[in-house]
Amino acid sequence: METNVNYTIVGVFVIGLTLAIILGIVWLSAGLSFQQHNTFKVYMSEPVGGLNIDSPVEFNGVPVGTVDTIELNDKHPGIVRLLVKIISNTPVTKGTVAVLSSRGLTGITYLALRDTGTDPTPLTADPGEDYPVIKTEPSFYSRLEKAFNEITAELKKTSRSLNALFDPENREAFKQALANIRSISDTLVANDRQINAILQNTSKASQELQPLLQSGVNTLQQLGNATNNLNDITADVKQNPALLIRGRAQQALGPGEK
Repeated sequence: METNVNYTIVGVFVIGLTLAIILGIVWLSAGLSFQQHNTFKVYMSEPVGGLNIDSPVEFNGVPVGTVDTIELNDKHPGIVRLLVKIISNTPVTKGTVAVLSSRGLTGITYLALRDTGTDPTPLTADPGEDYPVIKTEPSFYSRLEKAFNEITAELKKTSRSLNALFDPENREAFKQALANIRSISDTLVANDRQINAILQNTSKASQELQPLLQSGVNTLQQLGNATNNLNDITADVKQNPALLIRGRAQQALGPGEK
């Protein structure tokens, strides 16, 4: 009788241990935990390739939840709707934004949250939404692709402008202008001695003209002095017309003059 009781206890213990192990495996595989989670919605307007259900959600690099649902928007097929489960004590505010990120070029894709500091008000659901919606920002690869497309567009525009600038008519005009410049250059080289002789003669003529110019300046100065004297005489005659007949009276000698 005692042996049967021992076998029964051992059997119950083994069954209980097996059930506990199975329950633990199911618990861990399902990601169950005692932490409370809140559900948020994220609308992504870029491809979410590499992002899967149960992909991590991080806030400033700290794991705070997982992606629960990935589906297309019924009204806007170009937008992907995500439902994410985030630990309830995570400070998700109206200033929080979500960015699609990855660890390196071939790493795991995850959803990165960060706070912009623009509005610390806790995020709540808007009218018509069943869950609060976290705003998004373009990912690094999306910004890189946009910048590359803009550069490509500018290069195409520049290429078209260059093609228009160097069309056959402009190329012919440019060619003719170069030919004219070359012809002028050849002419200057061919007449180099004559040009030097002309410059030398011009220099000599300038030196010979300098005395004449100086004489002309002196003559103009004398003419100016004569004009001033004439003006003085005219003024005296106006004041005393008798000067034209009697002339100027000799001034009396001063003291000590002879």
